[in-house]
Amino acid sequence: MAIKRALISVSDKTGIVEFAAKLAEKGVQLISTGGTKTLLEQNQVPVTGISEVTGFPEVLDGRVKTLHPAVHSGLLAIRDSEEHVRQMKELGLDYIDLVVVNLYPFQQTIAKPDVSYEDAIENIDIGGPTMLRSAAKNHAFVTVVVDAADYGTVLEEIEQNGDTTLDTRKRLAAKVFRHTGAYDALISEYLSKQTGEAYPERLTVTYEKVQDLRYGENPHQSAAFYRRPLAEAGTITTAAQLHGKELSYNNINDANAAISILKEFQEPAVVAVKHMNPCGVGIGTTIDEAYVKAYEADPTSIFGGIVAANREIGKETAERLHGIFLEIVIAPTFSPEALEILMQKKNIRLLALGEGALKKAADPIVVTVEGGALVQDVDDRSLTEADLKVVTKRQPTPEEMRQLLFGWKVVKHVKSNAIVLANDDMTVGVGAGQMNRVGAARIAIEQAGIKAQGAALASDAFFPMGDTVELAAQAGVKAIIQPGGSIKDEESIQAADKYGIAMVFTGVRHFKH
Repeated sequence: MAIKRALISVSDKTGIVEFAAKLAEKGVQLISTGGTKTLLEQNQVPVTGISEVTGFPEVLDGRVKTLHPAVHSGLLAIRDSEEHVRQMKELGLDYIDLVVVNLYPFQQTIAKPDVSYEDAIENIDIGGPTMLRSAAKNHAFVTVVVDAADYGTVLEEIEQNGDTTLDTRKRLAAKVFRHTGAYDALISEYLSKQTGEAYPERLTVTYEKVQDLRYGENPHQSAAFYRRPLAEAGTITTAAQLHGKELSYNNINDANAAISILKEFQEPAVVAVKHMNPCGVGIGTTIDEAYVKAYEADPTSIFGGIVAANREIGKETAERLHGIFLEIVIAPTFSPEALEILMQKKNIRLLALGEGALKKAADPIVVTVEGGALVQDVDDRSLTEADLKVVTKRQPTPEEMRQLLFGWKVVKHVKSNAIVLANDDMTVGVGAGQMNRVGAARIAIEQAGIKAQGAALASDAFFPMGDTVELAAQAGVKAIIQPGGSIKDEESIQAADKYGIAMVFTGVRHFKH
């Protein structure tokens, strides 16, 4: 079969005039609607209006124009069915062999900060998805194009054969259903938010492909990177890569973890991450001061890790970073001098988050399990001194309180069971992902060494008994922050009082598995 008639109706008009003109040169009759028809006419491309095909005017401000038997019979008719062929002839209908449609810009509309509900609803396309689905269903006979990137392939095959191949039509049909599925997912998500349904009876999420990855967590695993269609600025999905080789699966995971920790701090902060856990966090009056603290927190683990800053990286900090091997450096911006220094290293990846405040995540967390998924909102709970309850005889000093709150911000992002020791606005020991809390405390204390003297200890969950306090006291820890809530809280409180340790309860835990 040859392509003889094509229906074209697009909101994104990229390349459509050139594509349509070449179809017309091949003798294809073009049918079009609204703005697309006007554009083709303005460029002297011969085109037939949809009303001439349907015998019915476009009505209701263009809401109804292609929803007509003359259109959908032409799309859905099975060309080798005698009954379908007979009915088409009896009714005086003709086939449509090619559909080129993309949809009202719903995503772009709801991305506007001041979009009204009425404007969002008006940008829900009805006729477009219906034509796409009809054509895609009948891909045995009909070619359907939803992406301008496919214009070249379609034209090439028409040039060679007068029609597209079945394999191409299958591929394009699959692409259509992915496209309309994503379109409907965005609409349902928007309407669910409008009605306050956080966990509806069905959850459909959609992502856009960013890139294929060389491999996944390990070299024998394949992988790709996707982002949510309306991902906010200040995330790994929207960061601009300024330099270095392609990001890996593990790079992206670690970078995301680093950015999440950064969002806890308003003051200049630097985070070093290794294998999804912070190995060093520092704050200061400048980014350079914060970096020095993050580095000194664990100069061994930072090697081969990721460093993220919440302020521009300048020349002085860049010179320090240049001195060690790092996979990625992340910052809102880099000074020209910093870029010149860091780009001397061929393989280091430099990611710019863009200027502006780093907003805490708003998207729900979706974790797949075999055969399903778990969905929860983000752990965005922050605490101030007023939220804390002192449960020991000794009150924390102002400096101890400062370190307790600092440690609490960090331990929230460490894999459970987690213990963080903080001193002088930096982490000095991190115990992550242990099967018991005493084991995590031992790791943190051993890492801290002498820096544990006078440090604050933060625990992501309560102490089931007093042994962690005993261990902390032996290391010289002077203050502890923990959720409280154990049936043996009194045992921990008594141990703290015995050693003159100030301890506060948060009433909030931060499990991170």
